[in-house]
This record gives sequence, C-alpha cells and structure tokens, in this order.
Amino acid sequence: MPHERGDLPEKVRAYEKRVGRELDIVYTYHDMSLPEGTRREGQLLTPEERRVGEDHLLLLSWESKWWGGTKKQQPTWKQIAAGELDDKVIDVQARRIKDYGKKVFLSFDLEMDTRTPDNGTPAEYVKAYRHIHDRFRELGVDNVVWTWITTGYLDHADEMKRMYPGDEYVDWIGYNQYNYFRCHKAGWMTFAQTQDAAHDWIRENISDDKPLMLSEFGTAEDSARPQRQAEWYAQVPGVLKGLKGVKAALQWNYRDPGPHCDLALANDAAWDSLREAAADPYLNQPLK
Repeated sequence: MPHERGDLPEKVRAYEKRVGRELDIVYTYHDMSLPEGTRREGQLLTPEERRVGEDHLLLLSWESKWWGGTKKQQPTWKQIAAGELDDKVIDVQARRIKDYGKKVFLSFDLEMDTRTPDNGTPAEYVKAYRHIHDRFRELGVDNVVWTWITTGYLDHADEMKRMYPGDEYVDWIGYNQYNYFRCHKAGWMTFAQTQDAAHDWIRENISDDKPLMLSEFGTAEDSARPQRQAEWYAQVPGVLKGLKGVKAALQWNYRDPGPHCDLALANDAAWDSLREAAADPYLNQPLK
C-alpha cells in the first residue's frame, strides 16, 4: 500500500471499510537511503507501520534505490554483496526488525527481473540477496519471512531462473501479474489468464512446494464496458482455489506510471464485486 508520510493507518482503515473486512497483510515500500535520517522511505518499520502491525502482518519491500538521491547515492548489488552498506544501512535495519520482534515478510528488490543491467547482473543480485539474508542471521534476526517477489512475466523466464537465490534463502515466493488492458498496450485478460501461466511456470521451474503469494494483482477498467472490472474481480475466488500453494493475495488499488494505467477500482460495482470476493470463506482462513 503506497502511503504518504504519516497517513498509513488512516489509509488502511479507509480501505478496510470499503472492502468490508480487515486486511491480513499490509504491504509497504522502502528504499536504501540512510535509515538514521528523517526520511520514512529509509526506515523499515516506521512508527506508522508499527501501529498498523499491532493487528496486521507487514510485508516490507526493500529496494536498492535512494529515491530522489543522486546517481552516486544509488546502491548496486555488487556493493551490497561486498558489505559496503552493512554498517550504515543493512545492520541498522536488521536491528530495527529484530527489536520489532513480530514476524515480518521482507522482500529485497521486488521484480528484480526488470532491474538488470542498471543494478547489476543476475549473479550479483543473488549474491546481494544472500548477503543480506546471511547478515541478518549473523545479527540474530529470526523474525523475517524471506520473500522473493518477481514479475512472473514469462518472457523474463531466463532472468527469473538465474535470479532465484535458492530454497535455503527463500521462505515465500511472490509474483505480480495484472490485467493492464490499454496500459502498456495490453489486451484484456481474465484473472485466470493473468495468473495461471506464471503460477504453473514457477511451480515447474522455481519451487514446487514454497508458499506462494499474489503479491500484487489487479485490473484496469474498460471505460466502454463499465461492468467489466466488476466481472473480473468476481472471478478471483474461483481461480484462487485452483492455484496450488497460493496462501495470500494482495489487491493493488493504485496507479501505475503511464497513460491508461489507473488500476484502482473505478466504480461502485467494482467495489461491490471485490467486497463479495473478499468475503469468500476461502479467502478468510485462520492465519498460521
């Protein structure tokens, strides 16, 4: 859930009111700027996240970027793997998470298959991910659920295979698939069409038993067919029941960059459909 400064709890409550249920997982995004500063972007587990975490699980997306920083300030996977960020960034964040105490999902560079070559090579990504994992372990951090999140785009299949850190370094696997429609010049896809191929490929080529997460899913609207977005969300529970090992699904209700890329719910019919889908007993199982 993108949030501006201190408004995360309010946005969570407003979304929950509209969708008609409490969320299990709240997803936030952070960069690798210096965490000892005043920027919330560089602080895993802000005061607002801690408040939300009192009755929700947190999924923290940690990106090897310094949003708004200079080119020189942008971390590379090679630097991370070499330990150059340990003292000022990695160790500080590790201790923050350890002090938090509760389990958190932690993702390092989601959609890493779109970040080459700017951040480095696939091998350098794997080394950076493993370094962060091992550094946390050395510091006694045992409350992280290590979550590897890719796009799921099968034209990136080779990159995804080369960038998987290994079963011993990953607890959960996530993938982000959308019905973009006119956004990115895509055609209309059903919910099943957005999910099935990526799910099956991951099961066959990455892991056949790791818990899976639809870490971002959603659909654009079709202005020529106002009911189409509602019809799309109505498909969600039935399709999810057929996806082996999917334990969580996080709906994206925001914009993507670019024209026609508003993936938020467009009308009351869409909200009604999502509310009905979210109430399905299959999506309301006890947390384990």
